[in-house]
Amino acid sequence: MRRSALEWLIIASLAAGVATAAEAEEIDIGKAEFQSSCASCHGAEAKGNGPVSGQLKTPPSDLTKLAKNNDGVFPTNAVYETLYGSKSVTAHGTREMPVWGERFNPIVNLPHAVDPTYWQKAGPQQNPEVVVRTRILAVIDYLNRIQQK
Repeated sequence: MRRSALEWLIIASLAAGVATAAEAEEIDIGKAEFQSSCASCHGAEAKGNGPVSGQLKTPPSDLTKLAKNNDGVFPTNAVYETLYGSKSVTAHGTREMPVWGERFNPIVNLPHAVDPTYWQKAGPQQNPEVVVRTRILAVIDYLNRIQQK
């Protein structure tokens, strides 16, 4: 009797662990990053119609058409450079879009408290650039997945 109760406890624990892992896999990090950092301008569906889009001098792009407007190829490097801040669009004048390379790096604006989980994501060298790149690449992955066919 005692052994079967222990076996059921182990089975229940394993089932709970599997359920938690399944929930974790359902989280779309790229979509979450997009929703928290980009959707206010580009819209929840990335169509360029976010709640503050009407207040901008230059309307935000429909990000679901990036590949379509680039001969069917998603422009990964251009999107990365735009998000990171190393590429500006001079025809638009001054840069309205935030430079996410700086916004994703809380170390830029020290002194202030930095969430300890940030350092866990920064790898063994605790390099903030690792977190910045990871967050930008997550957004790029999400945008690539929502391209119009």
